[in-house]
Formats: sequence, C-alpha cells, structure tokens
Amino acid sequence: MTREPARPDSPMQAVMHHTSPADAPVVREPRHEPVAHLIRGGVVEGVHYGSVVVLDADGQVTFRLGDTEAAFHPRSAVKPVQAVAMLRAGLPLEGELLSLAGASHSGEERHIAGTRRILALAGLTEDDLRNVPDMPFDPVVRDAWVREGRTPSRLAQNCSGKHAAMLWTAKLNGWSLEDYLDPSHPLQRAVRDTVEDLTGRRVAGVTVDGCGAPLFSISLLGLARALSRIASAAPGTPEDRVAGAMREHAEMASGAGRDVAALMRAVPGLIAKDGFEGVQVAALPDGRAIAVKIADGANRARIPVAAAALVRAGVDPALLTQFAGEPLLGGGEPVGRVRPVRALDPADLTACA
Repeated sequence: MTREPARPDSPMQAVMHHTSPADAPVVREPRHEPVAHLIRGGVVEGVHYGSVVVLDADGQVTFRLGDTEAAFHPRSAVKPVQAVAMLRAGLPLEGELLSLAGASHSGEERHIAGTRRILALAGLTEDDLRNVPDMPFDPVVRDAWVREGRTPSRLAQNCSGKHAAMLWTAKLNGWSLEDYLDPSHPLQRAVRDTVEDLTGRRVAGVTVDGCGAPLFSISLLGLARALSRIASAAPGTPEDRVAGAMREHAEMASGAGRDVAALMRAVPGLIAKDGFEGVQVAALPDGRAIAVKIADGANRARIPVAAAALVRAGVDPALLTQFAGEPLLGGGEPVGRVRPVRALDPADLTACA
C-alpha cells in the first residue's frame, strides 16, 4: 500500500523528538564476556563471547552482560532506523513496501517484485541502484537460481528494498541520485541525524556496509534504545509506521522460514531485526527491548541468546521454546545444543545434553 508522495517543505524537514545527543561511544576493543556455551553430552565444548543488554519500558537497563557501551557496527539491525529517517524526509511508503524498505530480505520473488514496485513508483529502474549485485540470501532460493542459470542481481541482493527506498527519498527531495550512498549526501546526513536522535548518542564513526551504504558506529545500548523508541512510538509517527509495517509484514522484512520473522510472529507486538556478524535487536510496544552482539559473528548463538534476553525482559518463556537453538547432532542424533550462559539463563547446563 502506498499513498501519493507529498514533497517535503524542505529537504531536511525531519523532526527530532529527543534532546541533543550525548558524546559518541568510545572506540575500543569490546570487553565481551561469555554469552553462550556449546554443550555436547553435558560438557562445555565451545564458548561464544558477546554482549547483551535488556531495557525496561522506561528505557532503563535491567540486565547487561559484556560491553554495551563500546562503539560497534550494528550492520542491518539498524535498517528500521534508516527507514524512519526516510519517512521523516517524506518517503510515502506504507505496509509491505515499507517493511521491505527496512528489510534484509531473502531474495524471494515477492521481495524482488516489491523492490521493482518501489522503483516504478519513483520512476526509476534497477540500473539506478548502487547496491552490490548478489545472489539471493536464502539458500533454498539461491540454489534454485543456480539451477536455473540465473546470475547475481542488484534486485536479489538482500538490501535492494532499502536502496530503492533511498533512491525515491532522494528524488522526492530533489537530491542527486548517482551519489546517494556518499556519507556527505543529504540523504545520508538525514540518516545519521536520525541514528543520533533515536540512539541518544553521536555516532562514533562511519564506514561502508556490505551493500555499499554508509554504516554508522553506535553502541549496543544505543541500538536497543533506538528500537525501543520505534516500537513504542505514538500512533502515526514515522517510527510507529515502521513498527506497524514490520509487525504486519514480518516475512517482507526477512523471508519465509527466517528466524527473525518467526520471532515476530511468536511474540505479540514484537518487532525484531537481525544483522550480519551476530547482531540481533528486538522491542515490544511498551518499550521493553533487548540487543545482542555475538563477538565471533556466529549465527547459531544469536537467536538462543536473544530469546533468553527476551525472557529477562518479561516475555513468556512458553512463546520462545522454538528459539532454544538448533540441536547439536552426534551420529545423527541430538546430543546437545548452544545454550545461553547461566548469568543470562540460569537453567541447568545439563538440561540440553
């Protein structure tokens, strides 16, 4: 669903809703701590280090483990914030296309078709995209592409919806299109302002994400606070529109069979976003939020740790049983699994053996 675009009164019309951001998080080697164990037969076989933060409805930290203040790269977990920035700058998307604008999609046909629809609404084509050509993210979809002899495509790359939305935002404001990924471009300055507004901290630095877009360094705590503000925003605000689109169209923000979509379906009102290198953030409509960074980027630890953090935030554990982690096999039979450490989940380690 879309509405007719309304040209903003000024290119930088974004309205900031919070006090001036505090100093940037410090750039240092993160002081991660053990957050998950790989258990085989009741014995700790491996350890995943990382950091976890849990916020209550007032934005106060109720639990933390590791380093939640050091600068880090949120990767695609920051996409809901980027989507808010684009809405503040006049982007007229709603519903499934807005969810796609903040997506790390799987490259399914609905995602590719949705990206084409955004480009068509903007009067643009795939040739205007500046993201990196890639095969679909989902392995089943990717294997089908290979069998069919299809090649990497900018549309199939998991950030294409965001890039199409960025192009339309730039065009609506009369900004140049060829350099929309330059950190000094008005669009990316607006994104940076929104990142600082919603996290409450100045960014610590800027680099380039895998898709080619600017990536702003923030803290894990800042990421949790940003998603908390999006999930609990007043009706009709850009933040609320992004949250509503993600809740209603979880598969458009990720894909069929993706754990982040299943997490949003399992917990009423939850919005959640994953990011490469073991990043996960989630928030509830009342503002409770969690954020996770797995130090080694291991995907297998991301969801079990996030589920334990959500229980710490007050989510009913019965809603999260499917997110306990994939079983570890021995001779084809389950002999253990990845399990959060006792500091995060005090259940007996041998329970998963």
